[in-house]
Amino acid sequence: MKSIIIAAPMSGSGKTTVTLGIMECLKRRGLKVAPFKVGPDYIDPGYHRLVTGRPSINLDGWMCPPDFVRETFLHHASGADISVIEGVMGLFDGVGGVREEGSTAQVAKLTGAPVILVVDARGQARSMAALVKGFAEFDPQVRVAGVIFNNVASENHARILRESVESLVNGPKVVGWLPRESRLAIPSRHLGLLTAEENPLPAEYLDHLAAVTRQHIDLGLIWAMGTSPADRPLPFDTPALAVTQGSSVRIAVARDEAFCFVYEDNLRLLRRAGAEIAFFSPLRDEALPSDIGGIYLPGGYPEVFADALADNGAMKGAILDAIAAGMPLYAECGGFIYLTRGVEDSPPPIPLLNQEGVPGRAGVVDFVGVFPVTTRMLPRRKALGYREIETVADSIIGPTGTIARGHEFHYSEMEEIPAVAERLYRVRRQGVELEPEGYRFRSCLASYIHLHFGSCPEMAAAFVESCRKFKSM
Repeated sequence: MKSIIIAAPMSGSGKTTVTLGIMECLKRRGLKVAPFKVGPDYIDPGYHRLVTGRPSINLDGWMCPPDFVRETFLHHASGADISVIEGVMGLFDGVGGVREEGSTAQVAKLTGAPVILVVDARGQARSMAALVKGFAEFDPQVRVAGVIFNNVASENHARILRESVESLVNGPKVVGWLPRESRLAIPSRHLGLLTAEENPLPAEYLDHLAAVTRQHIDLGLIWAMGTSPADRPLPFDTPALAVTQGSSVRIAVARDEAFCFVYEDNLRLLRRAGAEIAFFSPLRDEALPSDIGGIYLPGGYPEVFADALADNGAMKGAILDAIAAGMPLYAECGGFIYLTRGVEDSPPPIPLLNQEGVPGRAGVVDFVGVFPVTTRMLPRRKALGYREIETVADSIIGPTGTIARGHEFHYSEMEEIPAVAERLYRVRRQGVELEPEGYRFRSCLASYIHLHFGSCPEMAAAFVESCRKFKSM
């Protein structure tokens, strides 16, 4: 099994386009491609899955311990001919100015994969050599093996760029280039690219991308550069994650166009803890999966599909009934928004918690309405960055003092949630205390923060056990 990392000096250099082009060409040659994404992003992995036909896995050295990153890489790469890892931001960008946690460079060290640097060549000529030399020599433990120029204006421009980099002594090899062409662009919105569910890349686009990639990028050289874990010593050995013993329990997980932001390893750890995952669509299904012991509502874009979600009264009623019965429910970001009354421009607020604190059905609401507040979309980003949480009470995800890490990124805000919903999380951002979060109503726990279960695998086991206990009642 070979592996490569597609990185860049900065965001917006064209990593995703180049990554998809290489994945598509390798797949068309009959190779099994295992896709990965460095960092907490959900959208790029959706396109990786669309092209390769395999789930794309997040590798994040800040949210998860290094041994978990290594283990998850080896687990998901198993059986593939080549792993293609798309980086995040700039190659060395992580959580701070001197620390590498969360960076593509850290993942390069943990996996032993060589780096191919994608550089936006717009407005550059011989200066390209100085930039590439700096990245190649900045950290000797990170092997920058190749360079791909993006946004190249002409064949002559490509020649000048190639000559500049090839003039470096023992510098990276020039793998190829992509022309400056609007047909290669992928549509975007405020959180980044449109999701693969909304914009499933027509065959014509992939045909053109593959043709341009084959024409200008040396795929044979990429294959020759790829290394396997055996080719390069890795810093440690990782024991296999333990499989929890116990009876299995079905957990309903929302998955459709509105709810498509979930770390695949969260599901893997739930399965290891004894969960049977039953996917369902809040957009289309009128009932929850049968015989379940819990519900997981991941993030996504519920605001984009607000009308369809609001019209599916049967599903909203089924979720309310499950919560009223005490079924464990874990929701994050978009799933959290779905549990409010709805997004802006919804009908006048109607209380959904009666005097006993039990969900009521009075009136008509846009969304489920467990939390009696509305959500408002903002023109600017409300929150972005890594978060660490510590629980202040026993809950469906573990005992008091459970510590986990995740990421927060949204363009929305909610009204003040009433005190009937308990604040369960102490939240820290790089050691700085933030406002309490993690809202609990009965056995329902919801938050804007996307927690990665790999940061605390016991959390997945605790949630499965909570579902198991409910099912046995």
